[in-house]
Amino acid sequence: MLNRRSLRIKVMQSLFALQQCKDANYELCFEQINEAFLPDLNSMEAQDKTLLAANKKEASKLFETAFAKGETSVSHENKTIDKVVNQCFKFYIAQSKKDTDFFRKNLVSEVEKIYAHYISVLSIIPAFNHVAASDKKVSHKNFVNNAWIKALSDSPALRKEALKFGKTWEDKNDRIKGWFRDVIRQDNEYLNYLDKKEPSTDDQRKFIGHLFRKVVLGKTIINEYFEEEVLRWAEDKDIVKGLVEKTVKTFDPSEPTPLVLHTLSLNWDDDKDFIERLYDKAADLDPKFKELVASNTRNWEVDRLPLTDRMILEMAIAELLTFPNIPVKVTINEYIELAKNYSTPKSRQFINGILDVIAKELKDSGEIKKSGRGLIDNK
Repeated sequence: MLNRRSLRIKVMQSLFALQQCKDANYELCFEQINEAFLPDLNSMEAQDKTLLAANKKEASKLFETAFAKGETSVSHENKTIDKVVNQCFKFYIAQSKKDTDFFRKNLVSEVEKIYAHYISVLSIIPAFNHVAASDKKVSHKNFVNNAWIKALSDSPALRKEALKFGKTWEDKNDRIKGWFRDVIRQDNEYLNYLDKKEPSTDDQRKFIGHLFRKVVLGKTIINEYFEEEVLRWAEDKDIVKGLVEKTVKTFDPSEPTPLVLHTLSLNWDDDKDFIERLYDKAADLDPKFKELVASNTRNWEVDRLPLTDRMILEMAIAELLTFPNIPVKVTINEYIELAKNYSTPKSRQFINGILDVIAKELKDSGEIKKSGRGLIDNK
């Protein structure tokens, strides 16, 4: 099931991709300047290459300096330089807005896709069951009669969701047959399970748990398939695994209640609001807060910080400013964990020290207002 840490990871990934696009847009501006001052080979007039080179250098410097100051337009006595540089700013602003909107929309859809991955993993079991039942050479009776496998195969809810998301595996029948032959039938636990005369309910539960944990989601070619097909499988897998385990655990074959599919989030509206607000605030963080990062990263220029560290610091500030119900210490600890798992070996200690200082400055200035049980009321 989704938790706030998983959501923060999703936001960080989107912000990281957005910054890479912005950096690419910035470099494209210099390419546009370069092209604007190339000699016109179609012109009948003589081209002053020295002057063109000088103007290109002047325009590049003007754009670089103005951009560093956070300006979005310039004024220059040379009309050509003025026009070219201002066109670059218009391009950068328009393209960056387009990228920001794209990753915001994509952020929500990428989170929602995790549920489809969960359905895909569950649906692979009915697909294997069909192959097992069709095998005329070997008896897979214990597999076919496993209460959990039968429940998944007979679940109208699972079938409906699989059809909805296109996760039925019916178009990958050859792949399913190959996996069943080369992975499942070669698995020692599977062979031992087939040899049992009458598997108990506990035997059946343990086997389905093994099948998901070690075979489908373990170090096999089945999991490698998901790694290739799902861009963020490294992060999504743990969430999917948790949902699958909950599905197995909550099903009781002794009760008439059918197998229950679990939701990705207890309150998707709240989670969606969290990721959108965090993304919006961090993507458009006020320059004064970026300056706060710069002033507290001693002996470091902000542009020289690892991009992941910069994203983590800016996200943490955005969260401190945006969510009054999340304690400061919780926010700091969460972003320390992000640094530990996604940045350099020294980043955890670095992020910890910087965020402690920044949080104190934001509290002292009144920028952070926390109120509620267990929180400091800083009105």
